[in-house]
Amino acid sequence: MNNAQLELAIKACLHAGKVIMEVYNSNINVKYKTDKSPITEADERANDIITNLLRSTGIPIISEENKQTDYQIRKKWKSCWIVDPVDGTKEFIKRNGEFTVNIALVTNSKPELGVIYVPVTKTIYFAHVNTNEAFKAELKTHDSSIKDIFNSVTRLQPKIVKSNTIQVVASRSHMNQETLNFIEIIKREGKDVEVVSKGSSLKFCLVAEGKADVYPRFAPTMEWDTAAGQAICNAVGINVISKETNEALLYNKKELLNPWFLVSK
Repeated sequence: MNNAQLELAIKACLHAGKVIMEVYNSNINVKYKTDKSPITEADERANDIITNLLRSTGIPIISEENKQTDYQIRKKWKSCWIVDPVDGTKEFIKRNGEFTVNIALVTNSKPELGVIYVPVTKTIYFAHVNTNEAFKAELKTHDSSIKDIFNSVTRLQPKIVKSNTIQVVASRSHMNQETLNFIEIIKREGKDVEVVSKGSSLKFCLVAEGKADVYPRFAPTMEWDTAAGQAICNAVGINVISKETNEALLYNKKELLNPWFLVSK
């Protein structure tokens, strides 16, 4: 999989992961944005590293930690990067390891490539949608070379054989009524349900690598929460479908808030 933009996104994730772990292993000072969501030095430093690297492509960037460009300008963009420097800041603050760095390249409102990096475990997921290729690698260091990464990958493979137990990705502690209703419908069809829980964009990865069947997200998310995960899922034939339009989630919309969605084959 030779693709300069994908390789740059991987490099940006690794560099960001390295500084994130420096903060993670020190005293974490938490501030709060105007929407009451937390932000740390890790978010800010990772964002600086990623945006500085991606700027070299000349492709505009939508990042959670950047001031958003007016839609009258954005709507003219054919392509853009969509970035979440630390997806799962609450997980980061709790130090439970379930946070990620998300980078996606979107073209004509659709994810073209995506990278998700888990700094604590040094696990990286990446995909190119057009070639239907998605991979995972367990790295020894944040300084791994692209060659070393490509030499250590395994190809992602979603579930092929369906069982009577449906593994649903959901929060065990904060499951809303809509998700409970979704699970109840599966049970009425005579299936058993096992709830699988993960933080951040790792929920997408669970479905893409065959560790879960379906991920219902009936709660607010932003484009930077989902673009990279959708690229990885789409590359292995998993759909990410809007509950509003019954079609794939789209990006660089006027409103960057996503509708509710369902991730499944």
